[in-house]
Amino acid sequence: MSTFKNPVIPGFYPDPSICRVGDVYYLVTSTFEYFPGIPIFKSKDLVNWSQIGHVLTRPSQLNLDGTPNSKGIYAATVRYHKSIFYVITTFVESQTGARRNFFVTAENPEGPWSDPYWLDDCPGIDTSLFFDDDGKVYVTANRRPPGGQLYPKHMEIWLQELDLETKQLTGEKYSLWDGALKYIHAQEAPHIYKVDGMYYLLIAEGGTGFTHSVTVARSESITGPYEGAKTNPILTHRHLGREYPIANVGHGDLVETTNGEWWMVCLGSRPYGGMYRNLGRETFLVPLKWEEGWPVVNPGKGIVEMEGGKPNLKEKRWSTEPACDHFDLPEIRMQWNFIRTPRGDFWSLDDRPGYLRLHLKSERITEDVNPAFIGRRQCHINFAARTKMEFSPITRSEVAGLVLLQNIDFQYRVEYTQSEIRLVKREAGEEEILAVQPYQHQKVFLKVEAYGQSYHFYFAEEQEKWKVLMEGVNGRILSTDVAGGFTGAYMGMYASSNGTDSSNYADFDYFEYFGLD
Repeated sequence: MSTFKNPVIPGFYPDPSICRVGDVYYLVTSTFEYFPGIPIFKSKDLVNWSQIGHVLTRPSQLNLDGTPNSKGIYAATVRYHKSIFYVITTFVESQTGARRNFFVTAENPEGPWSDPYWLDDCPGIDTSLFFDDDGKVYVTANRRPPGGQLYPKHMEIWLQELDLETKQLTGEKYSLWDGALKYIHAQEAPHIYKVDGMYYLLIAEGGTGFTHSVTVARSESITGPYEGAKTNPILTHRHLGREYPIANVGHGDLVETTNGEWWMVCLGSRPYGGMYRNLGRETFLVPLKWEEGWPVVNPGKGIVEMEGGKPNLKEKRWSTEPACDHFDLPEIRMQWNFIRTPRGDFWSLDDRPGYLRLHLKSERITEDVNPAFIGRRQCHINFAARTKMEFSPITRSEVAGLVLLQNIDFQYRVEYTQSEIRLVKREAGEEEILAVQPYQHQKVFLKVEAYGQSYHFYFAEEQEKWKVLMEGVNGRILSTDVAGGFTGAYMGMYASSNGTDSSNYADFDYFEYFGLD
């Protein structure tokens, strides 16, 4: 039997949602405070995925100014109806913490996508869309029960019709279900499907950590009442203990293939070096069958495996992204992200062709701002990343270099400043300089290698003539289990004048990243 390996999309790609259009499958994930928002992928076989763009690419679509870590864009749902693609999602506002829901549309999944249609009186998170056979369209999400919460984090799933002409909710708001598990918390991530005339409501329960799970209920009417499956939860790993290589599985979405098979995409994490998840929550694939009117996940096993039998679909591999980005294209590649909405012309591929130029901003990467940072996700447990930088610091406040980032308070920075290169550890908001080496050249090569939770930092004056900055550094501070939040680890290029005005810049000749797993 031909097999595939999980995760099918490694690294910080959580809360997957999927739809099929003909024989092509499309998938989106959460992005929180990162810009552009909501990456979108395509596949022909559910195993090999290629990113085709982002949904939220313009500041008019996504204002992340001041958004704290793990706020911003929460779980999105992608659907297709009458030649139009829809993505609906939640924006958790930075200042008030309010949840605001909106959807965008496109004729082409690669974009452009519309500006947001904001939904009034649409509480909760993890909004989803369902297009019924009778032409009606519905929105589902979660909320605090109108009658009050019976226990901490008690939520319910609600449903209301959406008028596609006015782009607003209409009619009565229905309470559908508050979950299958007694006194469990965080009922969320609802999706509705219609199978053989019955409506099925799939949700997540137990929070997105170790106790995460997927449950299901069904009804003859879309407005209920819903009956929970006696087999709930239909997917969880919390009973497997903390030694199993995949943890906190949940937040599923279903798709039927062209061959009539059913599959679930869900999030999960791969802990390593203990219960630490530097890669964040990733996208996994697991088979599903219908038995006696209910979905059964991975029959005979009931869990997500690291390796399983492939879908009965013709394999389609896509051209891979190069391990080394030489910054020689007219636009930045899709794997790169900014922290919050980019403000100001602080980066350029044109100022010096073949280089990424970062102009120093006064903003620091330790603040809820938009720093001069361009980064990508860590996607492997073992990896190597390197870059070549040209930079002439004028004052002690000017720095540029390489950053490994979990959030503003948990990070490692390899900074070149006046006369020295230093490794800075920032843990719980407190900084410590771990290593310093004198350096006074304009060009510098920087490298980090990680083997599990052991991180090694190097620099060089000439290519491949590496000198140790520090080895054996503990990478666990880059895990959400230490730092909190919902995101995975990033790495990238950074430049700052640390609160002062500067006209200086740093040029990066290339950035190379590859897995060593």
